[in-house]
Amino acid sequence: MSQLTHLLKPKSVAVIGASSKPMRAGNIILKNLLQGGFEGAIMPVTPRYSSVCGVLAYRSIDELPVVPDVAIVCTNASRNIAIFRQLAEKQVKSVIVLSADMHLADEEGSSIQNTCLEIAKAANMRMLGPNSLGLVLPWIYFNASFSPVTAQKGKIAFISQSAAMCTTILDWANDKDIGFSAFVSLGNALDVDFADLLDYLSRDSQTEAILLYIDTIKDARRFMSAARAASRNKRILVLKGGRTAAGRKAAKAHTGGGDTLDIIYDSAIRRTGMLRVNNSHELFAAVETLTHSVPLRGERLAIITNGGGPAIMAVDTLLERGGKLAELSSQTIESLSAFLPPSWSHSNPVDMVGDADHHRYIQTLNAVMDADCADAILIMHSPSAVAHSEQTARAIVEAVKKHPRHKRFNILTNWSGELTAKPARHIFTQAGFPTYRTPESAVVAFMHLVEYRRNQKQLMETPTTAEPVHISELNEAKKWIDEKLLDKKTVSLDTHQIGPFLKHFNFNVLPTWIASDTSEAVHVAEQIGYPVAVKLRSPDIAHKSDIQGVMLNLRNSVEVGTAAEAILDRAKLSYPSAHIHGLLVQGMAKLAGGEEIRIKVKTDDTFGPVILIGQGGSEWDESIDAASALPPLNMTLARYLIVRAIKNGKIRPQKLPEPMNIQGLSELLVRISQMVVDCPQVHELDIHPVLANGSTFTILDADLILKQYDGDAQQRLAIRPYPVEYEEIVPLKTGEEVLLRPILPEDEPDHATFISRVSKEDLYKRFFTDVGEFNHEALANFTQIDYDREMAFVAVRQTDTELQIIGVSRALINPDNTDAEFAILIRSDLKGVGLGKILMQKIIDYCRHKGTKQISGMTMPTNRGMLMLAQKMGFKLDIQFEDGTADMVLPLN
Repeated sequence: MSQLTHLLKPKSVAVIGASSKPMRAGNIILKNLLQGGFEGAIMPVTPRYSSVCGVLAYRSIDELPVVPDVAIVCTNASRNIAIFRQLAEKQVKSVIVLSADMHLADEEGSSIQNTCLEIAKAANMRMLGPNSLGLVLPWIYFNASFSPVTAQKGKIAFISQSAAMCTTILDWANDKDIGFSAFVSLGNALDVDFADLLDYLSRDSQTEAILLYIDTIKDARRFMSAARAASRNKRILVLKGGRTAAGRKAAKAHTGGGDTLDIIYDSAIRRTGMLRVNNSHELFAAVETLTHSVPLRGERLAIITNGGGPAIMAVDTLLERGGKLAELSSQTIESLSAFLPPSWSHSNPVDMVGDADHHRYIQTLNAVMDADCADAILIMHSPSAVAHSEQTARAIVEAVKKHPRHKRFNILTNWSGELTAKPARHIFTQAGFPTYRTPESAVVAFMHLVEYRRNQKQLMETPTTAEPVHISELNEAKKWIDEKLLDKKTVSLDTHQIGPFLKHFNFNVLPTWIASDTSEAVHVAEQIGYPVAVKLRSPDIAHKSDIQGVMLNLRNSVEVGTAAEAILDRAKLSYPSAHIHGLLVQGMAKLAGGEEIRIKVKTDDTFGPVILIGQGGSEWDESIDAASALPPLNMTLARYLIVRAIKNGKIRPQKLPEPMNIQGLSELLVRISQMVVDCPQVHELDIHPVLANGSTFTILDADLILKQYDGDAQQRLAIRPYPVEYEEIVPLKTGEEVLLRPILPEDEPDHATFISRVSKEDLYKRFFTDVGEFNHEALANFTQIDYDREMAFVAVRQTDTELQIIGVSRALINPDNTDAEFAILIRSDLKGVGLGKILMQKIIDYCRHKGTKQISGMTMPTNRGMLMLAQKMGFKLDIQFEDGTADMVLPLN
């Protein structure tokens, strides 16, 4: 049972601080529960009244006749510590806190909310809030909320940090006849947060899609892990507040959390396979689409319209957002021309001309659906005396449902206008077709489907591997860091100082020399050879270009001397208190035909290390001019980052004789990612710029900030990287040695080969069904695992010609870490060599180290080999011959 079952499937509820006074929280909550029709026990708790709203009241919590599944605390924050102690003593398992002022100090000097949280954790009691609007569960008629309106039954769950967003969405949804499976106001999310609810709702049969309104995330690792798992099962939409600096400040004041750049949230949402919408208008449109749409088969959109202007606006919106306009085949154009007037558009959008009646709409729609030129069809209607709004809507609904190929298409409608169009839009909603007021909102909604499909595809794409940095180079890099940080907490270094460190990661760094004054700069330039660049060296002047602190293409000693003198004079004049550490002298890189790219690693308060990339320049604003990604990166993820940066104009490739090589830049980003993962002391690295000449990448300037780091280096990352510490060489009974290691996403092709060498009988015992060939999506689920909550170990044999996977053991750990479901599969021709025992012991040791309470599995009573192995290793067996199942359980911690 999930820890949230009592909260989200309650059979009884106590209202603490119930009141007979109108407009009091304890009165509104109790009325909503009674009016909602909740069939469980409703128990008001108050010493003031013998009954509230006609329901017998109890003077105190200890007088309650049963232990409630949920307690709703409607009292002033000052009383809540005592109430939490009473609830803990009563062994209540979940509590909803409405109070907004729980942050105030208690008598001990801590905050009220922290004291309450400590009491709740000690009693294993989950808390929703504080500052929560409450909870609505329409399928069990449970309205434990402060909302003036309730929710209808539906298949969408909504989770919000903002109470105002909750009531706004509810009001709009009721007008649209859109229902919900759960409606949860997190408030300040002191305990129950997005991760908990995503874990629960991803397995909820009543929930098909999940909507999130986010101000800030507090635990990035848990959020990313839960979101990645949930988005494989459910469609998840995110509306994120705080896109601007002022918005971030307001979000922090509202719900706490760090000051994280919006582009970092954007990359995190994308990485999890969720879909982000930009504003509440888009969220409404997306809900409409999710409620009424089938999964998108492709991205080509056909538009049918009776008005040219609205169709043009739709096309503009589509192409601005990176969509694809379907191309009509000559055959389709010919069939449309047979019944459309000669003045029709003869292309997509299909403009049927203003006098199109409902018959023309149906003929055109059938012709497009008969063809294979589109994946989705947007049907547009502007108010017309010829095509009656409601009559046309009914005819279209009937025509689509009759067409034998209608399930191949996503049908969207845009009925523009208000008075005459509203009843028609209602007809579409009732029939299950998404419908929109404006051409733009219809196209934006279609692009939500496209972007969601792209994110899901990215989530499942098989990655490729870049050449890893050699372990000896990595050890030298770590040694270099230790030397620089000797007896220091933080150290800032520039290009001249970090060249050796960067070379350990195979980066090409432009050689740099230090000069203390003008004469030394001239001497160094003579030694290097002309042309050269001279740059100011000062830790206190962030942008050297502000004072013309960089002079390029200096061709002789006179130019170098003049430039050096001028740089030092300007620095002293503009920044009299700045520390000037002299000058840097570099040979000129081959700038002609090259592209300058800026790459930055920074450590965010919430998400840990992030990688930013953009065009750079002196006016670079990372919140606007960069795209971001979370490490660890592989080649596929690095390429997505670059392509996204180009698409969004953050990188603007020049037309060069030898264009920038995206593969090469991807490899460079993967090496930076490896540096970040393996060197936790790298707090910030600013490469400004790296010069790209085709496949050659040269670092011209870079600054590095190192900070001492204690603790588990992997814990600072939002996504747990490949756990190299679990690799080991093990001997089989035959004397052959195999590598035992965690599975990698890149193992997909080898995993497919492995499964092909397992007999049908063994596969049946493993999967409890006949399995054919596994498709890419199934194989991706096997190999692209979240190391934070799932583990798979592969036994790998290296032959002269290939790398072979010969066995796999898995553990799928529940979010509470109370149970790990294990499974083992071994190549059918390699039984009896001791591999099963090795793989089983590896997964047991892993779960024991992780603190998992027990490991369990299921097989068939006929699988004697598995049952004998489990019994030898201490598992308790429960064999049910009638059901054809055998359960195996091993207590661990």
